[in-house]
Amino acid sequence: MRLLIVEDDARVADFLERGLRAEGYHVTLARRGDEGLRAARALARDAAVDGAPAVIVLDVMLPDMSGLALCETLRAEGVSLPVLMLSALGDTEDRVGGLRRGADDYLVKPFAFEELLARLEALGRRGPALGPVRGRRLVVDDLELDRERMQARRGERPLTLTARELALLELLMTHPGRLFSRERILATVWGEHQDPLTNVVDVYIRRLRSKIDDGHPRALIHTVRGLGYRLEAPATP
Repeated sequence: MRLLIVEDDARVADFLERGLRAEGYHVTLARRGDEGLRAARALARDAAVDGAPAVIVLDVMLPDMSGLALCETLRAEGVSLPVLMLSALGDTEDRVGGLRRGADDYLVKPFAFEELLARLEALGRRGPALGPVRGRRLVVDDLELDRERMQARRGERPLTLTARELALLELLMTHPGRLFSRERILATVWGEHQDPLTNVVDVYIRRLRSKIDDGHPRALIHTVRGLGYRLEAPATP
């Protein structure tokens, strides 16, 4: 799915661009309203040609024009792409105003990255957001996690894991082979209040890898440099 992010805050824009690219989205970034308006028109033309889903993520407070005015302009021109409005203004009046001026959804800053992903997936009609797989036991190769007892073992050897390590392992094992960005892991396992620039994910991945993979001929936790981590069984020769 293609995304256009119109956001003037450099820290927020860079975090969103990096995190959403790591999730597999095709991201275009605009830092001003006039630039965003041109990019939105181009995105609408491309979407009309190939039918691929696309969403506009639009900040309300922009330096040259408000996101509300930008959204209104797009709707007046007949651009019907879904718009997710971002704003630090979270009063009911603000949210209603954004929706009435053409936005399809409204997300208040600060927000959990996981919630942003869920809303984008819904707007892009990609189906439900990533959710837990039901069932008591998760098994990948000879690694097993009992989700009721929250106990893990590799082969016949029980693993001594902390609560946070278990939560991280459960996330990775729930979707074996899926690449998880650091931002996605941080939002899911640590929650929305953790500093997005912290290296806590890398630290816990190293701890988990030392307990699961060290001493085994088959590594299960894999790093994709610059993108994130996945847990999967090695390919059969």
